[in-house]
Amino acid sequence: MPTAPGTEHALSVRQILALERIAAGEPEVVAAADHLDRPVRWVHVAEAADVGVMLSGGEMVLTTGVLLAGDPHARTEYIKSLHRAEAAALVLGLGRAFPSPPEDMCRAAERHGLPMVVLHRPFPFAELTEEVQSRLVRRKFAAVSLSEGIRTALTGLITAGAPLQSLLDEVAAHSACPVVVTNLAHRVLATAGERPAVDDVLRDWDRIARQPGGVDGEGWIRADLGGRGERWGSVVLCGHRGDGASGRLLADRAAEALVLHRMLAGSAASWEEQSAQCLLADLVSGAVPARQLLPRARAAGLPVNRRTFVPLVVRDGEPAQLDRVMRLLGLPGLVAELAENSTAVLLSLARDQAAEPLAAHFAARLRAETGRPAVVAAAPARTGWEEVPDGLREALHVADAVAGSPLDLPAVVRLGDVRLRGLMRLLRDDPRVLSFAERELDGLLYADDADALLPVLRTYLATGRNKSRSAELHHMSRPALYRRLEAIEGLLGVDLDDFEQAASVHIALLAHDAQET
Repeated sequence: MPTAPGTEHALSVRQILALERIAAGEPEVVAAADHLDRPVRWVHVAEAADVGVMLSGGEMVLTTGVLLAGDPHARTEYIKSLHRAEAAALVLGLGRAFPSPPEDMCRAAERHGLPMVVLHRPFPFAELTEEVQSRLVRRKFAAVSLSEGIRTALTGLITAGAPLQSLLDEVAAHSACPVVVTNLAHRVLATAGERPAVDDVLRDWDRIARQPGGVDGEGWIRADLGGRGERWGSVVLCGHRGDGASGRLLADRAAEALVLHRMLAGSAASWEEQSAQCLLADLVSGAVPARQLLPRARAAGLPVNRRTFVPLVVRDGEPAQLDRVMRLLGLPGLVAELAENSTAVLLSLARDQAAEPLAAHFAARLRAETGRPAVVAAAPARTGWEEVPDGLREALHVADAVAGSPLDLPAVVRLGDVRLRGLMRLLRDDPRVLSFAERELDGLLYADDADALLPVLRTYLATGRNKSRSAELHHMSRPALYRRLEAIEGLLGVDLDDFEQAASVHIALLAHDAQET
């Protein structure tokens, strides 16, 4: 039976029969007991034989049946009229008209799926009417208060420029259950709620998402996200324990707020980026053990069973570009900017796929797509999920170490390629290293022509003091290069042909560059 208008804050037939006040009438369900969850919008006392014309749907009709006694045809027509009017239930008070439940009415009610209840003891209908109507009014008022409260809170957060997570935390606080945002493929983009409860939901997400109808179910309330005729996701209350009307209201208000947030903050794809960023950042930080992040990774759509994981970090790479390259190559993974100018890519490969050639292919395709060389730092492939955090940290270190390198780099840079430069990046905040670099380079750093001399020194040392190569890279003649090297030696008071002195200056320069980048 279609839900009658205005029943969103109703009580069900079952809830009304459970009221303490009605127990005095000794109620008994005599027909359609499997339809007791029908919503009751109003309670209507009527002794008219043609009561159906007075109803608008969702009413619980109370009657003694005095006008129906002695006329079996009138009784069956009475049930039919209630069914046509979409009444919620019929309550018949037994007494002079009907000392016992009339079988013809019970059969008709069962046939039409109309719950029929008899009261074995005399019971004042006015008490039931008063009780139910007052409860319905209170529920409607509570729903209005809840609606305005959550709407005001969410609107305030949006106005203040709060991130998506803050909105979801507010919804979770009101609903007292985990909240999940998904895309159309049921991949989890964001969550909120108590962490153990959220983890329980995510741990079983694959099974839930594969069910017919998706995540709909008892206590699971979904509201679509979209606009202008296009749906692009859902917000789900997972295991809501309150009444369905309140849960539906909360889900709808959450959806309204999330759609507005998306309109003001950008496209839905940015939520996927935020989801990947939070997951990869948690992996890198080590604040949460990797095994506890596995359900989140799986729910986000990353294949994790019997896979090989390849941690990459791309310098100056746009997440959207990297995601496009992954899709073109058919490589599943996560992409997120983890630090300024450093975007992480975690590829998930089948065990029979060769990790190193695919990483090189990824770098080559990225260069072809962007039209410019890209620094792709890589760590060795990991076959265990718990090894992924170390791999990501290693790739970040390599990408950080080669920043500003004056030399051409391989398509995929690894830890073995950064050597001394990598060590200086690790030690760049050590005050002793800073003091050493300042002391070694003092005469050059503050010279009037430092901007012209420093790049020459950097290239000369990076090429192993190869003067021909240095002159070529700077597009100058060898005599011009010699003059600049002489100027550098004079300012620093060193002989760059001496290996130890040149090595000392090289280390100091690497330490200085590590601070600058």
